[in-house]
Amino acid sequence: MEAPLVSVVIPTRERPELVRRAIDSVFAQDHPGPIEVVVVFDQSAPDESLLRTAPGRSVRIVGNTRTPGLAGARNSGILSSGGAFVAFCDDDDWWKPAKLRRQLEAHAEELRRTGRAPDLVTTAMEVDYDGERTPRLAGTDRVTLSHLTHSRMAMLHSSALLFDRDALIHRIGLVDEQVPGSQNEDWDILLRSVKLGDIVHVDEPLVVVMWGAASFFTRTWDTKISSLHWMLEQHPEIGADRKGVGRVYGQIAFGEAGRPDRRAARRWAGRALRQDPLQWRAYVALLVATGVVSPGRVLDTLHRFGRGV
Repeated sequence: MEAPLVSVVIPTRERPELVRRAIDSVFAQDHPGPIEVVVVFDQSAPDESLLRTAPGRSVRIVGNTRTPGLAGARNSGILSSGGAFVAFCDDDDWWKPAKLRRQLEAHAEELRRTGRAPDLVTTAMEVDYDGERTPRLAGTDRVTLSHLTHSRMAMLHSSALLFDRDALIHRIGLVDEQVPGSQNEDWDILLRSVKLGDIVHVDEPLVVVMWGAASFFTRTWDTKISSLHWMLEQHPEIGADRKGVGRVYGQIAFGEAGRPDRRAARRWAGRALRQDPLQWRAYVALLVATGVVSPGRVLDTLHRFGRGV
């Protein structure tokens, strides 16, 4: 059977060296079939020097024709792609050589075993923060709705997602361009996918996610807070999980703790602890709100262990 064409969508804006590394990692995949890289330039002029070909590999360049930002850029790439499968890769991340092959093997095995082709296959990730690598594994080969309401499952990073293209466009739906600042858009699409069926997961750190470098798609905590409220409205299942909603409330509390008026941080921390008395984010938010520790110090410490708030 002929190996399928995989389209890899890489949104970017004025980061030529980073996007070249991402493209190199895609070209180096040991997947025996063809791969097309679709580089989507968002709010910037396309760089045609990125165009190249190799046996079974090619790069195409398109502009973001939809909503400015990450979500619109991803959707522009998806809609212009031609593969049976669509994978996402952020321009500051890169893949290990076995990434696509292992995902497609898992896809084929699921189809053979159950008779159902999975809509989405994910992998674990390795966080690179200031040159230090930390693997983040899920501890499972199947991701359920309860997994994703109980925890964000951060190791299921956007750069680790491989979709059946037809399922993505016609069943799951495109990346939601209404998410504030394109924050949590990957959690949203994971939840929409898992509601249709369990997600097949390859629990190997086959994606290297760079933390610490400035990301064009990083937004302020104001936007992150807005996106968390949006997620609670869009996915009421999160609110039905006490630990899950406690985690989100704790994240909101941490974000509020960095603002000049910190009374909201205390309110949200209290809400988090009423849901989950062991919610550590709430306690950290209270420490930040009282000036015991700075938000930057908290994030730096967490990032060194491959974790975030």
